[in-house]
Amino acid sequence: MGFLSGIGRATLVFLAATGRLALFTARGLSHCVRPPYYPRLILRQMREIGYNSLPVVGLTALFTGMVLALQSYNGFARFNASSAIATVVVLSITRELGPVMAGLMVAGRVGAAMAAEIGTMRVTEQVDALSTLSTNPYKYLVAPRILAGTLMLPCLVLVADIIGVFGGYVVSIYRLGFNPSSYLSSTVQYLQTIDVVSGLVKAAAFGFIISLMGCYNGYHSKGGAQGVGAATTHAVVSASIMILMINYLLTGLFFS
Repeated sequence: MGFLSGIGRATLVFLAATGRLALFTARGLSHCVRPPYYPRLILRQMREIGYNSLPVVGLTALFTGMVLALQSYNGFARFNASSAIATVVVLSITRELGPVMAGLMVAGRVGAAMAAEIGTMRVTEQVDALSTLSTNPYKYLVAPRILAGTLMLPCLVLVADIIGVFGGYVVSIYRLGFNPSSYLSSTVQYLQTIDVVSGLVKAAAFGFIISLMGCYNGYHSKGGAQGVGAATTHAVVSASIMILMINYLLTGLFFS
């Protein structure tokens, strides 16, 4: 009986958390499409999420493309298929590695910062003060972050795609001895619009998830500095897991 009651309590806790997240998502989305808007807050969040994340995402994409070219060469050389490296690099970067790596990096950097900022405002009662001043916290804190995250992640991923393909090009030409014109021809020949578009759609979904989980965990944090730390951890972990889950679902939707 103790085992079954434990399962029952865990199920109730899971359902309650899912319901709170669903309500929070609905309220956040409703304020994203209803005026008034705060353009300065949206632009500030776009700069924080997009421009300030560019070095981390760019370096991650560069070294991912370089390692991918090296590993592909070592593997494909066994089957005399080294000529396929350019195609493998560009498809892997645009379809999967670009959006997923950028999403995980931004989740660690931006999602944690959102949870910490809003969590600190919650435990110091600044969120309650906004309500006292007739300012809706969802419209002032949540909506600008969701809009900025959803809009800026595709821009980041587009840049990451270019840098990642360039990393593979550098390694292939200057270390593996490929012909530059043949490599570029192979890169463009098999790349289709759906490869790039699917990665950008994934990026928009990941940006929404990162912003949502950062705001949700920060908004519901409690218990002082320890609670803010726990909210930060939960924001990063939950966003990372959801990114991987949604990536699988969207991949099946686009390419099944």
